[in-house]
Amino acid sequence: MLGAETEFIYLCRNRNLFIHIILKSPKIMTLTEIRKRLEALADEEYRKFQAGLLPGTANIVGVRIPHLRKLARELAGQTGWRMFADRPDTIYYEETMLQGLVIGKAKMDFNERKEYIRRFVPRIDNWAVCDTFCSELKRTVKQEPQAMWQFIQPYLRSSEEFEVRFGVVMLFHFTDPEHIGQLLSYAGEFAHEGYYARMAMAWLLSVCFLKFPEKTMKQLQNKNFLDDWTYNKTLQKIVESLRIPAATKKQIRSMKR
Repeated sequence: MLGAETEFIYLCRNRNLFIHIILKSPKIMTLTEIRKRLEALADEEYRKFQAGLLPGTANIVGVRIPHLRKLARELAGQTGWRMFADRPDTIYYEETMLQGLVIGKAKMDFNERKEYIRRFVPRIDNWAVCDTFCSELKRTVKQEPQAMWQFIQPYLRSSEEFEVRFGVVMLFHFTDPEHIGQLLSYAGEFAHEGYYARMAMAWLLSVCFLKFPEKTMKQLQNKNFLDDWTYNKTLQKIVESLRIPAATKKQIRSMKR
């Protein structure tokens, strides 16, 4: 075992390596520093564009998603990422978005990530944070598909609009042969009146139609399937797809209630 004097000499003789290790050690970025980074990345034209897409969402800085993802990777690699991910005192819309991205990117076991997801979901108050967060959880679903399937079930039956949207958008990761029957069965029971919840359902069903046209069409031909607004919005989403044949689009248009 090296003594203190020997260790000191060893470090001095390898001072380049020692200094390199210090310089590369993880730095904990403060909330003030994070806000300064966001402000430096702000794009006024993009801010105006985002504000138009997110009515009612305050304090939009105007940072594009690729920049947020890059910053999230940086934060997720720091030892103090948990302090940021759990903070309830965010000011900017992009801070909340960044928290969701960090939760999806940081290294942790499934049970810990699940708890961070559980704490984050109630803070979702717009479609952009919701959908970006769900997209970031793709790897988690791939690693733990059955556990995540069970995890999202309560959200699908929540009374809260964005909790339902979170659950429905997470179902996009399950548009496969194993789950299509359950997805269509849930859609048949769907009754939430929130705009963003219903839009998510219409979007999901349009994807189901694209992947499983016969099974989805059978449901769409059921007169009692969905409320009229969500049903017609589903048809609209299907028709808007560039991957649907013209003849099929004509049939879909004729089904409008």
